[in-house]
Amino acid sequence: MIKIVIADDHQVVRKGLVFFFQTQEDIEVVYEAANGLEVIQYLEGHPADVVLMDIQMPTMDGIEATKQLREQFPDIKIVMLTSFSDYDTVIPAIQAGANGYQMKDIDPDQLADVIRRVYKGETMIDAKAATQLMTHVTGSPQQEEEKRIHELTRREKDVLKEIMKGRSNKEIANHLFITEKTVKTHLSNIFSKLEVHDRTQAALFGVKYMK
Repeated sequence: MIKIVIADDHQVVRKGLVFFFQTQEDIEVVYEAANGLEVIQYLEGHPADVVLMDIQMPTMDGIEATKQLREQFPDIKIVMLTSFSDYDTVIPAIQAGANGYQMKDIDPDQLADVIRRVYKGETMIDAKAATQLMTHVTGSPQQEEEKRIHELTRREKDVLKEIMKGRSNKEIANHLFITEKTVKTHLSNIFSKLEVHDRTQAALFGVKYMK
């Protein structure tokens, strides 16, 4: 049996997970905790294999609890189960020593599989969280956005500057001596490369990063 501890300050969440894991022949919930401190106190006197850890909890949050668990119980596996996939949450959790990072909307059967694989030594990171982690490894979000500007061609940058001035497609065409159809093509490329949805977002992007 894989013995797991569930840490979440919402009792409804804990009870739902307990109810599900009762259907799994190889996973046993040995303790429920409302915060990270309760997890540490329990593990000081009882064995467990995996901690399913929420991040935002009172008294001691999941990230601080993970740091302390890593120091006191280096062999235990920790899977963050949270609603947050933003950069400022994912990175501290991974740095704290989490073996897994999953979103709360994960399918229960998939969560059970994550626990089994983490128990065996694998690292299981949700796709959204993995994207944030890769961004951290390759560069900051701001650096990534700055790179998008450099992907624009010279003419696309000219069109973007015209957008920043609030000019219409017809005005841009007249000013740059190109057709309106060409302007629309450049706009489509600009939106795609900058990962924006309209000319207002493109203009704001340009104001922030155009030299």
